[in-house]
Amino acid sequence: MSKHESTGDHSPASSRTTVESLRERPRAKVLIIGGGINGVGTFRDLALQGVDVALVERGDYCQGASGASSHMIHGGIRYLENGEFRLVKESVTERNGLLRLAPHYVKPLKTTIPIFSTFSGVLAAPLRFLTHKQHGTPKERGAFLIKIGLSLYDSFSRGGGAVPRHEFKGRARALEELPRLNPGVKYTATYFDASVHNPERLTLDVLQDGQKAAGCGNDTARAANYVSVTGIGDEGVQLRDELTGELFSFMADVIVNTTGAWVDLTNEALGSPSVFMGGTKGSHIVLDHPALFDACQGSEIFFEHTDGRIVLIYPMGDRVLVGTTDIRADMAEDAVCTDEEITYFFDLIKHVFPDIRITRESIVYSFAGVRPLPRDDAEHPGFVSRDYRIERRDREIAGTNVPVLSLVGGKWTTFRALSEHMTNDVLTILGHKRKISTAKLPIGGGTDFPPTETDIQAWITQHVSDDLDAARVEGLLTRYGTRATDVITYLTAGEDRVLHSTPELSLREIEFMVRHEQIGHLIDVLIRRTSLAFRGMVTAELLTELAQALAGPLGWDTARTAQEITHAQDVLQRFHGVRVQSQIS
Repeated sequence: MSKHESTGDHSPASSRTTVESLRERPRAKVLIIGGGINGVGTFRDLALQGVDVALVERGDYCQGASGASSHMIHGGIRYLENGEFRLVKESVTERNGLLRLAPHYVKPLKTTIPIFSTFSGVLAAPLRFLTHKQHGTPKERGAFLIKIGLSLYDSFSRGGGAVPRHEFKGRARALEELPRLNPGVKYTATYFDASVHNPERLTLDVLQDGQKAAGCGNDTARAANYVSVTGIGDEGVQLRDELTGELFSFMADVIVNTTGAWVDLTNEALGSPSVFMGGTKGSHIVLDHPALFDACQGSEIFFEHTDGRIVLIYPMGDRVLVGTTDIRADMAEDAVCTDEEITYFFDLIKHVFPDIRITRESIVYSFAGVRPLPRDDAEHPGFVSRDYRIERRDREIAGTNVPVLSLVGGKWTTFRALSEHMTNDVLTILGHKRKISTAKLPIGGGTDFPPTETDIQAWITQHVSDDLDAARVEGLLTRYGTRATDVITYLTAGEDRVLHSTPELSLREIEFMVRHEQIGHLIDVLIRRTSLAFRGMVTAELLTELAQALAGPLGWDTARTAQEITHAQDVLQRFHGVRVQSQIS
């Protein structure tokens, strides 16, 4: 997680049952440190094998790089140029799988590449392929190289048949389809990947699948957010409840370090320093700009800028996401989107859509994260491998030899396969055999998700009632997938009221989140349980009303409620460029 969202010690925020479980039974077969998608995916897989597993995350789930991604589930066409065929094959396979297993969050994404030359990059590409390094100043790839790459990409995508083949268009057809495109374009190439509009909620679904796998009353899969690792003590790994300040020890037969770009820092805390990581910062902005939204015509615009960076512009809901940068990260500082990066984004938009004017007033949200890349001496960070590896180092803890497995690298698209790999390594150490594969196992609210738009509308109609109109039911289906049935049952079991500040939340839904989704702070709801912050929907009224709605079920007094509002304001302003003023009425 990013350290910027920690607020120090507090009185208990409701009954922290997950933390109490760790404290009362301070031992497990496996302790996973890190609650991003790869840690949570490994937690789910181990739980499904019946392994006694515990997970701790020092912030909220999906708070670090997992929640700061480009929201893409993709095969990685660019990896072909580095000769990373294994990674591309695995990525395409996993992309196709997630379209089937998590259809509530993972959707097909039409992607268009504007191409401004025919043969650019032809001489440099073979050197990159042979040496896996960038030589000289990066140049935009021309149509010849992109055609070869997409043809190879199609060959990897054939198995599963989840997406159609790529298509090339000449200038006339390209401008007919995208009339506001730079008239200097020579070709466009269109292919399909996938996007994940709710990475934070997909992470929660994976986590809850793991908890559900433990079975009712069976405490063999435990996970707690806002619990950090502070060091090693006489009785095991020292943990700290970040909401109460309480310290306690925990012991495991195997430790799995999935803290992303913080892997080396976590290993240092465990008394086993490492130099595995060399992450880069990627920033994004979210725009409320109807003209740019319309110019994309529903397609992600994915291309290589003149400096060799891969960048993207694509519509999400009624907003436009623009990213990303690839800058060496200083782990001593929090990752934020800078003014220089915003200027860069505006330049790249102008490069593609020269007659569309963008100003900072259109930015409703910005975010940045540090990619968990392996240490590399590549001159250009964009050419560092996106593949992963697992490093093992044994460490004596409380008089016992404990294997510590550190994940180096990893990307969103391959989290299931990566988790399977990590789980297999852990099972080998424990001497256990795999009981079940996750390759064809639906994820959370993707189970029995209606497959067509007609089916979706029928599902909505079926769940409309006097208490819930169609718009509210549709919002619940979008947020929870088919798990929305549990939410609807909870909402209709008692007196409820939609918030005055947003029609998207009600008092009982907030209670449901507190009961089932480990809310620690007000900011968790704004950024990771809903997309309200991402879409620029946070108002002064919403901050105050939502904080007051959380205060009851979380046991906050007036001072704590005010503190949560101040904390949310600070996080939104300093790290996401959102200024909201509010106070308790």
